[in-house]
Amino acid sequence: MRPGRVVGLVVGSLVLIVGVALLFGGGALIGIDRGFTDGEGYLTAPRGRLESDTHVIVGEALFEGEWIWWYRHPTALRVRMTGERPIFLGIAPREALKGYLSDIPYAKIERIDFEDYRADRPWITEYEEHIGASEPALPEEQTFWQASVQGEGTQTLVWTIEPGDWALVAMNADGSRGIDVVGTVGAEAPWLLGVGIGVLAAGVVITGLGLVIVLWVARRSRARGTEEPAVGGPWVSGGKYPLSFKAELTESLSPALWLVKWFLLIPHYIVLAFLWCGFSVSWVIALFAILFTGRYPRGLFDYNVGVLRWSWRVAFYSYLALGTDDYPPFSLQPGGYPADLEIPYPERLSPGLALVKWWLLAIPHYIVVGVFQGGAGFYKIGLTFILTLFAAVTLLFTGRYPADLFRLVVGMNRWTFRVLAYVSLMTDEYPPFRLEE
Repeated sequence: MRPGRVVGLVVGSLVLIVGVALLFGGGALIGIDRGFTDGEGYLTAPRGRLESDTHVIVGEALFEGEWIWWYRHPTALRVRMTGERPIFLGIAPREALKGYLSDIPYAKIERIDFEDYRADRPWITEYEEHIGASEPALPEEQTFWQASVQGEGTQTLVWTIEPGDWALVAMNADGSRGIDVVGTVGAEAPWLLGVGIGVLAAGVVITGLGLVIVLWVARRSRARGTEEPAVGGPWVSGGKYPLSFKAELTESLSPALWLVKWFLLIPHYIVLAFLWCGFSVSWVIALFAILFTGRYPRGLFDYNVGVLRWSWRVAFYSYLALGTDDYPPFSLQPGGYPADLEIPYPERLSPGLALVKWWLLAIPHYIVVGVFQGGAGFYKIGLTFILTLFAAVTLLFTGRYPADLFRLVVGMNRWTFRVLAYVSLMTDEYPPFRLEE
């Protein structure tokens, strides 16, 4: 593939990443608006309890900053609390509270953990308690409150947000010790739904643009690309399985070059990160195409095979084989390198299998590949890497790559790429449980 087309694929994949991120972001904003906005139009946090054996609870950490966004888009904050005793809720400038709280026992909210959700107490609240010896003056007599409310039963404080550093205060109306209140905090966010729709729409447009770029480059590459003659040497193939797998051990390997290959491959790692993002998106498109037409779009198929080919070349050069010192080409096209693979284009694919083979039927292979390559529930470093490291040490001291070890490493990689081809929906033939041809 020409450098210009590689750049095109990278740009297309980058655009796809941005588009998909916007799709998720817009969907999340819409979901938050629809799921957490109550009947009064307030985006409301889960109901929770605030309790402390002090005179005052201060939510200072919740209201720091200039709040420029809220100021330019005026909205209201609503605090709704209830307790067994009459309660006081107030919002005041942080600086004004310092004198009032200077010698009063109070608890400042440090963190509210919304992840550790329990039905009886959704908020797991951590406090920083401050020691004092004085009793507080009655809160209703203070003049620094920006907004306040007090009384028995449920109390609702509504405040139009302004710029500044503010603190939310909860205490008993008589200033007594021991606070136990239950309630919610919510804010008006009338712009949230519109922003979510706008972000989602932008995501649709940008994702479509990225797909157009990737498909155009893939089609141009297939139309103009010519297959180079393969390098002479043994093809370690998959037998009857529809994946041809080339792994030719290059003679006279450098004993020490493998020590720096990780650095030399940084450009490949960057490009592959984008290419695999495009691979993921094209996989989703191919899944729907197979479900409705029984065919894998040819342009996407050729692109995805090229990504697998590029990945195998980099793996063969690096620490999943160390089979050659020839630097991998920046190309999706076959031929011209000691490592290669090819998957014949399937004319028809089963829509039913496309729904289950990548998450259900392939589970046994996922377990095996997890051991080979490393993964969740297995080793952080796979068996393939460990065996390749043994070969690297042998190479360092003897200048020779053990042939039997090479065949074993290639067999593990062959198994892995057969599974990749299967779960990438490129074939309906179930991968064999074997390392050899």
